Amino acid sequence: MYDVVLLTLDSERDASGGCGSGEACCGGATESDKTPGTGAADAEHCATDRPRVPVLACADALNARGARVQTVTARSNAEIDEVLALFDGPARPDGLTWPDPDSKTRLVVATASDGQLRAVLRRLVRRYAPAPSRRPADLPDGRTVPDLPPVAVLPLDPARGGTQRDLAAQLGLPRDPAAVATAVLDGTPRRLDLLRNDGGSVTLDGALLGAADDAGRPLHWRARVEVDDTVLTNGDEPLLACAVGNAGGYATLDDVTLLAAPDPADGQVEVAVAVPVVVRSALGRKRVRLEVRRARGRAVSVLPREEKVPYLDDGVEGELTRKRSWWIEPGAWAVWSS
Repeated sequence: MYDVVLLTLDSERDASGGCGSGEACCGGATESDKTPGTGAADAEHCATDRPRVPVLACADALNARGARVQTVTARSNAEIDEVLALFDGPARPDGLTWPDPDSKTRLVVATASDGQLRAVLRRLVRRYAPAPSRRPADLPDGRTVPDLPPVAVLPLDPARGGTQRDLAAQLGLPRDPAAVATAVLDGTPRRLDLLRNDGGSVTLDGALLGAADDAGRPLHWRARVEVDDTVLTNGDEPLLACAVGNAGGYATLDDVTLLAAPDPADGQVEVAVAVPVVVRSALGRKRVRLEVRRARGRAVSVLPREEKVPYLDDGVEGELTRKRSWWIEPGAWAVWSS
């Protein structure tokens, strides 16, 4: 029978008054991203270190099946890393820390937001990604990380399976604690693509760049956006939005379709920019039409021409102040799926 760790992230504060390590706090923001947490909605979920009802229900369902269950509330990166160390494989001749493909320990991440799931995956990447100078021969082609250990996702907010679709809802993963327990014990790993970026973070769902005024109207901004060798905009024209999609969380903006067919398992990132274009009618009247340009590829770079470009990345707020590049890691992470 399996050992199962139920991991929840907490918002415990450190002595300086900030989040103990950044990415273990509500929403998974980091100092390297220069982002705050995801706000009051997530802080509400993180206000206590007592296991929430879905966690207790999932633990009961696992215990009833004979699993050995440990519940952990992590308040820092170090505490997340203590859990992830349980998935280390045997020592290798090259000295690299590598995941154990035959591990009998399974991980359930209880999430109040996609940013919290991202925080755990970021720690997995930092644990197992070898330095470029130490790339081993058994690392899959086109990848910088090995196959990461599968995780089960236990959503803590039932409402986000409806109109506010989180990543678990997009992937069709179970939300009921008993069904999550069944998936982690009887299911199979479903491998998914991962986006890494040169800011040291990862993206599971996608990123949306752009801003709006107090009335909710989109503001114009400029950036050079390039997907592999395709330039979607060179930075000379105004943009309303740019979507970098691994899954479909940012496929639409209001009633505008940005991403046509985002697929988290196709080995490609889909990118779209929304450009306002002035056109003339047959009567010579000017009107603004929104032109959406799309491209797919292995990597995307965004070079802002503005001082700051606000963005959401897996639901976590930030500001882009310099060039940022994302690249795809095909099949790098996995979820337990029934």
